[in-house]
Amino acid sequence: MSRLKGVAGRDPRAGFRNERRDCAASVPQGLLKAARKSGQLNLSGRNLSEVPQCVWRINVDIPEEANQNLSFSATERWWEQTDLTKLIISNNKLQSLSDDLRLLPALTVLDIHDNQLTSLPSAIRELENLQKLNVSHNKLKILPEEITNLRNLKGLYLQHNELTCIPEGFEQLFNLEDLDLSNNRLSSIPASFSSLSSVVRLNISSNQLKSLPAEISGMKRLKHLDCNSNLLETIPPELASMESLELLYLRRNKLRFLPEFPSCKLLKELHVGENQIEMLGAEHLKHLNSILVLDLRDNKLKSVPDEITLLQSLERLDLSNNDISSLPCSLGKLHLKFLALEGNPLRTIRREIINKGTQEVLKYLRSKIKDDGLSQSDCVTETAMTLPSESRVNIHAIITLKTLDYSDKQTALIPDEVFDAVKSNVITSVNFSKNQLCEIPKRIVEMKEMVSDVNLSFNKLSFISLELCMLQKYFNRFKILPEVLYRIPTLETILISNNQVGSVDPQKMKTMENLITLDLQNNDLLQIPPELGNCVNLRTLLLDGNPFRVPRAAILMKGTAAILEYLRDRIPS
Repeated sequence: MSRLKGVAGRDPRAGFRNERRDCAASVPQGLLKAARKSGQLNLSGRNLSEVPQCVWRINVDIPEEANQNLSFSATERWWEQTDLTKLIISNNKLQSLSDDLRLLPALTVLDIHDNQLTSLPSAIRELENLQKLNVSHNKLKILPEEITNLRNLKGLYLQHNELTCIPEGFEQLFNLEDLDLSNNRLSSIPASFSSLSSVVRLNISSNQLKSLPAEISGMKRLKHLDCNSNLLETIPPELASMESLELLYLRRNKLRFLPEFPSCKLLKELHVGENQIEMLGAEHLKHLNSILVLDLRDNKLKSVPDEITLLQSLERLDLSNNDISSLPCSLGKLHLKFLALEGNPLRTIRREIINKGTQEVLKYLRSKIKDDGLSQSDCVTETAMTLPSESRVNIHAIITLKTLDYSDKQTALIPDEVFDAVKSNVITSVNFSKNQLCEIPKRIVEMKEMVSDVNLSFNKLSFISLELCMLQKYFNRFKILPEVLYRIPTLETILISNNQVGSVDPQKMKTMENLITLDLQNNDLLQIPPELGNCVNLRTLLLDGNPFRVPRAAILMKGTAAILEYLRDRIPS
């Protein structure tokens, strides 16, 4: 003993104590103590540049409290601790992981997303119990072959890295159910993926893929395939034999033809927007018996076939920004909840009808079917019977379109003869836009029981008067969240459901510190910005009934806290 002291000149356990002190500075002992009981440790967002040694050795070393307290109650017996099964070290500054990772063989969940990792240690092969591995939003260029040893892995999340290839033997992950490789630099997918027969969800979007292997059809349980934002020019015909496929995303590619889907009887959503598709034929539609969502926006379609009526389950149809000049009247027979037609050179349906929304368009198409002698093919409408320019009131619009239109007159007052012209006609829409109105016309209340759509844009209104509030069937058609709302710091509740809002500004929303309720249900939100997750004061966030793809319904059902957490996890680092 004396020789030891003489050589070292200090207590030989000092280094170990220093290590423990360093650990205590970055990981509170109380957190480690709780983790020994629960088997779960969350160290996310702690600015860590490396994982403290005490974390790797949590199930190996005698805990600090054992040296301080020699009498233990039944609940404090450290030797009966639980092995760590869940470790979360996301949102830190880790550049590497130690091979000491092998000291946690009981791990079933390892979450290290949003760090700066460029590689994974080969010791990862020893985590044989691992079921979920999240390494998304890092800087991985390659995956170690040892990862193929994780035979119990069910969820593997590698999105937002710099991967250029998949390691050989990847098909040995035969229990894998959820695989996300999106936002990498992959130029090909191995044919061996056909052996991943348990995969239910595969996301390979935002890569550099020019083709898909025909063997992908061997993934017999695949329900969700996301190939958005690649360089695909064709789809292998074998894809059409995937009987389990329910959601297929092919947006933002270079497809010229829509594939046929003879075996995809369960396909519910098909997204092929932002391609170069020129034709939609009966052969493309006749097998889509279960389709709910069909996204064909931003293509080069010139027409829509009568066979569109075969899609009896269809709820959302997006045809915006194509070259369509006419629509089949039979389209009116579908029970659509959402029909987008903007950006087409339509000559057969008046702009004001389209502006009224889906139900008015369908109603118009159905009315054309009933007209004597009119076929159910492309609808042809009469020329607008606008009165001479000096006329004060568009009587035709009142009688035929049920619209009281006195727009673009630059007037400060709506003349009485405009309201008098209504007489006994039913009016559902009022358009007083592009004038100089400083207040809402009082006589608008005469139509309070029938008007449902009022356009007062581009006026000089400074307040909303009681007259507008008296309209019993009135509802808005906001396309954006009114800018003025962002500038009301005391605002606590925004109820803007059942409009056409297409986007929200999360940065401005975050400044609304008192906002606790935001209802955006049944709008036109194609995506939810991840930064909205930073609005931590929100207690109620309602997003149902929008056409966005993520968050999925399962997340929405978990409530506001789960939605905000999900969004925060997807904020780019």
